[in-house]
Amino acid sequence: MHLKSVRIAQDRFPTTDAYPFNLPIIQHTPAIDFPAPVTVFTGENGTGKSTLLKALCRRCNIHIWEGMHRARYKANRYENMLHLSMDIDWADGAVPGSFFSPELFRNFSQLVDEWATGNPGLLDYFGGQSLITQSHGQSCMAYFQSIYQVKGLHFLDEPEAALSPETQLRLLEVLSTMGAAGHAQFIISTHSPILMSCPDALVYDFNQTTIAPTAYEKTRHYRIYKEFFLHGV
Repeated sequence: MHLKSVRIAQDRFPTTDAYPFNLPIIQHTPAIDFPAPVTVFTGENGTGKSTLLKALCRRCNIHIWEGMHRARYKANRYENMLHLSMDIDWADGAVPGSFFSPELFRNFSQLVDEWATGNPGLLDYFGGQSLITQSHGQSCMAYFQSIYQVKGLHFLDEPEAALSPETQLRLLEVLSTMGAAGHAQFIISTHSPILMSCPDALVYDFNQTTIAPTAYEKTRHYRIYKEFFLHGV
């Protein structure tokens, strides 16, 4: 593994009254280990899994494509400061990586298309086709299949929002294959039972007071889907 663990230094929090520093899991989880090629963060909306994922990405000095910045009605100056209270333990020094979010991928695809007008060979990296001329799911898979060949640490924030169940299975195969090869490590925030079923993945449950490992079959999402398919609404 590239990333061994992260320690959350609560004594360095700038406040405990504002998000995300007021989240119970942030206040009561001292450290998180990453012994598996694929680590899954799962939990209900608002539990902090995406927030922690982005903070960890920032702390690892991996760029998060932000798209266009817009004014907000009420900005939270603490929102993107969690990474400053984190300490990283690398296995063999820092590595490069990537961050994927469906809501930002469209802007990224448009930028790549603009670059390709002056350098058409750039698209060879993404399978030879413009990302914006493909369906959203197809363009995402073209991105995954290229970027995850790069040795490093890769973060995905709820990628299932852009993918059909069938395409999720294709992504699952990419994660499993690249993770087993030993050069890529993945940390994923997801609601998808398909993605969290990745073989040998470590699943962390964010529905508790502290972040703790859990069995795939014990996750709330798995139990809800199972109950639905057995009994319906």
